[in-house]
Amino acid sequence: MRIEGDSAFVLHARPWRETSLLVEVLSATHGRLGLVARGVNSPKRQVLRAALQPLQHIRYDAVLAGELAQLRGAEALDAAPRLGGQVQLAAFYLNELVLRLAPRQDPLPELFGAYARTRAALADAGSLAWTLRRFERDLLGALGVGFELDVDGDGQPLDPAARYRLDPEHGPRRLLSDRGHGERNAAATGAALLALAADVQPGPEDLASLRLPLRAVLAHHLGPRPLASWEMAAQLQRLGRGAD
Repeated sequence: MRIEGDSAFVLHARPWRETSLLVEVLSATHGRLGLVARGVNSPKRQVLRAALQPLQHIRYDAVLAGELAQLRGAEALDAAPRLGGQVQLAAFYLNELVLRLAPRQDPLPELFGAYARTRAALADAGSLAWTLRRFERDLLGALGVGFELDVDGDGQPLDPAARYRLDPEHGPRRLLSDRGHGERNAAATGAALLALAADVQPGPEDLASLRLPLRAVLAHHLGPRPLASWEMAAQLQRLGRGAD
């Protein structure tokens, strides 16, 4: 099957044999797709090689046969954002999540839109934590494994003053008041979940309460192998340079 003029974001590229690359993209019409880019390491194909860097937005032509597609041409549609420090790690995390969770050749227009918005937000000076929490929410929703964030697993409205753990299968579950301190710290505030549901950034303490519960849901769907970006973030935290 021929693919002509499709739009995609580059997630990852690695060497493939001697002169080629295996490029993973999130495309507008075909979802996550593996592209074999032959001969891109030759001097005459520097422009094409530059267009196949992670975070780059491209238009491409390819021939799909089986699991991988043969790339026939690609051009950059804009300049990939220049990121550094924690934001660069966040971009790596973004791409790793899509690579691990999005199935190949399954069109996911909602995920494509969420990725485009998040890529743009990473280049801005807004809250990195809020940007990532919104993407995690949208990713789960696009994959069909999300849940309502303004009601609990039994359909009851959330109490802003209460704390909730996130059950991957049933959604928010209210913690009892006598739960231990550690379990409460790993639960989101009702106010934070309501804000995430309404797409309104909560205050710093409520926002911070979302990270661990959402990570637990993602870990459930990722399985036993953790993300490399999580391990890198943990190392940075140990060095006193924690990321969101």
